[in-house]
Amino acid sequence: MSENFEPKIIGFMCKWCTYAAADLAGVSRLQYPSNIVPIRLMCSGGLEPSYVIKALKEGADGVFIGGCHFGDCHYQTGNYHTNKRFAILQKLLEEMGIDKRRVRLEWISAAEGIKFARTIKEFVEEIKKLGPNPLKKEA
Repeated sequence: MSENFEPKIIGFMCKWCTYAAADLAGVSRLQYPSNIVPIRLMCSGGLEPSYVIKALKEGADGVFIGGCHFGDCHYQTGNYHTNKRFAILQKLLEEMGIDKRRVRLEWISAAEGIKFARTIKEFVEEIKKLGPNPLKKEA
Protein backbone atom coordinates (compact mmCIF):
# COMPACT_ATOMS: atom_id res chain seq x y z
CA MET A 1 0.00 0.00 0.00
CA SER A 2 1.21 3.45 -0.90
CA GLU A 3 2.03 5.77 1.98
CA ASN A 4 0.31 8.49 -0.04
CA PHE A 5 -3.04 6.69 0.00
CA GLU A 6 -5.85 9.17 0.58
CA PRO A 7 -9.20 7.44 0.93
CA LYS A 8 -12.33 8.64 -0.80
CA ILE A 9 -15.27 8.61 1.60
CA ILE A 10 -18.88 9.20 0.65
CA GLY A 11 -20.90 10.82 3.44
CA PHE A 12 -24.68 10.39 3.49
CA MET A 13 -25.86 12.93 6.05
CA CYS A 14 -29.18 14.11 7.44
CA LYS A 15 -29.85 17.73 6.46
CA TRP A 16 -31.15 18.69 9.88
CA CYS A 17 -28.42 17.26 12.10
CA THR A 18 -25.20 15.77 10.76
CA TYR A 19 -25.02 17.95 7.64
CA ALA A 20 -25.66 20.99 9.85
CA ALA A 21 -22.89 19.77 12.20
CA ALA A 22 -20.52 19.62 9.22
CA ASP A 23 -21.52 23.18 8.37
CA LEU A 24 -20.93 24.23 11.99
CA ALA A 25 -17.50 22.59 11.94
CA GLY A 26 -16.68 24.57 8.81
CA VAL A 27 -17.82 27.96 10.05
CA SER A 28 -16.07 27.26 13.37
CA ARG A 29 -12.89 26.61 11.37
CA LEU A 30 -12.45 23.16 12.87
CA GLN A 31 -9.94 21.09 10.97
CA TYR A 32 -10.96 17.72 9.54
CA PRO A 33 -9.82 15.80 6.45
CA SER A 34 -11.25 16.77 3.09
CA ASN A 35 -11.58 13.11 2.10
CA ILE A 36 -15.35 13.11 2.58
CA VAL A 37 -17.77 13.89 -0.22
CA PRO A 38 -20.97 14.99 1.53
CA ILE A 39 -24.37 14.01 0.20
CA ARG A 40 -27.25 15.76 1.93
CA LEU A 41 -30.34 13.70 2.64
CA MET A 42 -33.57 15.08 4.04
CA CYS A 43 -33.43 12.21 6.55
CA SER A 44 -30.99 9.37 7.14
CA GLY A 45 -34.07 7.12 7.07
CA GLY A 46 -34.26 7.66 3.32
CA LEU A 47 -30.89 6.01 2.70
CA GLU A 48 -31.30 2.68 0.97
CA PRO A 49 -28.61 0.06 1.68
CA SER A 50 -28.20 -0.31 -2.10
CA TYR A 51 -26.81 3.26 -2.26
CA VAL A 52 -24.06 2.34 0.18
CA ILE A 53 -23.20 -0.83 -1.72
CA LYS A 54 -23.19 1.09 -5.01
CA ALA A 55 -20.82 3.69 -3.56
CA LEU A 56 -18.42 0.94 -2.49
CA LYS A 57 -18.72 -0.89 -5.82
CA GLU A 58 -17.98 2.33 -7.68
CA GLY A 59 -14.75 2.87 -5.78
CA ALA A 60 -15.42 4.64 -2.48
CA ASP A 61 -13.00 3.44 0.19
CA GLY A 62 -15.52 4.10 2.93
CA VAL A 63 -19.07 5.30 3.53
CA PHE A 64 -20.11 7.51 6.43
CA ILE A 65 -23.77 7.72 7.46
CA GLY A 66 -24.86 10.48 9.82
CA GLY A 67 -28.23 11.08 11.38
CA CYS A 68 -30.07 12.68 14.27
CA HIS A 69 -29.95 11.32 17.79
CA PHE A 70 -32.86 9.08 18.77
CA GLY A 71 -35.81 11.22 19.77
CA ASP A 72 -34.55 14.20 17.72
CA CYS A 73 -35.49 13.14 14.19
CA HIS A 74 -37.43 15.82 12.32
CA TYR A 75 -39.41 13.01 10.74
CA GLN A 76 -39.94 11.33 14.13
CA THR A 77 -38.80 7.78 13.32
CA GLY A 78 -36.37 8.15 10.41
CA ASN A 79 -33.29 7.39 12.48
CA TYR A 80 -34.92 4.24 13.85
CA HIS A 81 -35.37 3.07 10.25
CA THR A 82 -31.73 3.93 9.60
CA ASN A 83 -30.65 1.85 12.56
CA LYS A 84 -32.62 -1.19 11.34
CA ARG A 85 -31.33 -0.82 7.79
CA PHE A 86 -27.77 -0.45 9.06
CA ALA A 87 -28.02 -3.82 10.82
CA ILE A 88 -29.20 -5.39 7.56
CA LEU A 89 -26.46 -3.58 5.64
CA GLN A 90 -23.78 -4.96 7.97
CA LYS A 91 -24.98 -8.51 7.23
CA LEU A 92 -25.01 -7.81 3.48
CA LEU A 93 -21.47 -6.45 3.59
CA GLU A 94 -20.30 -9.52 5.48
CA GLU A 95 -21.90 -11.82 2.91
CA MET A 96 -20.26 -9.84 0.10
CA GLY A 97 -16.85 -10.11 1.76
CA ILE A 98 -16.57 -6.36 2.41
CA ASP A 99 -15.01 -5.31 5.71
CA LYS A 100 -17.84 -3.86 7.83
CA ARG A 101 -15.47 -1.19 9.16
CA ARG A 102 -15.68 0.54 5.76
CA VAL A 103 -19.16 1.77 6.67
CA ARG A 104 -19.75 3.86 9.79
CA LEU A 105 -22.99 5.12 11.30
CA GLU A 106 -23.00 8.00 13.78
CA TRP A 107 -25.68 10.10 15.45
CA ILE A 108 -24.47 13.71 15.40
CA SER A 109 -26.71 16.68 16.18
CA ALA A 110 -26.50 20.10 14.52
CA ALA A 111 -24.76 21.50 17.62
CA GLU A 112 -21.98 18.88 17.58
CA GLY A 113 -19.51 20.34 15.09
CA ILE A 114 -16.58 19.21 17.24
CA LYS A 115 -17.91 15.65 17.34
CA PHE A 116 -18.37 15.70 13.57
CA ALA A 117 -14.78 16.83 12.94
CA ARG A 118 -13.39 14.27 15.41
CA THR A 119 -15.49 11.46 13.94
CA ILE A 120 -14.38 12.18 10.38
CA LYS A 121 -10.72 12.31 11.45
CA GLU A 122 -11.08 8.94 13.20
CA PHE A 123 -12.90 7.37 10.25
CA VAL A 124 -10.33 8.58 7.70
CA GLU A 125 -7.53 7.13 9.85
CA GLU A 126 -9.36 3.81 10.14
CA ILE A 127 -9.88 3.63 6.37
CA LYS A 128 -6.20 4.47 5.81
CA LYS A 129 -5.29 1.47 7.98
CA LEU A 130 -7.66 -0.75 5.99
CA GLY A 131 -6.13 0.45 2.72
CA PRO A 132 -7.82 0.96 -0.63
CA ASN A 133 -11.17 -0.63 -1.25
CA PRO A 134 -10.50 -4.02 -2.89
CA LEU A 135 -13.62 -3.56 -5.02
CA LYS A 136 -11.87 -0.69 -6.85
CA LYS A 137 -9.80 -3.21 -8.78
CA GLU A 138 -12.96 -4.95 -9.96
CA ALA A 139 -14.73 -1.72 -10.99
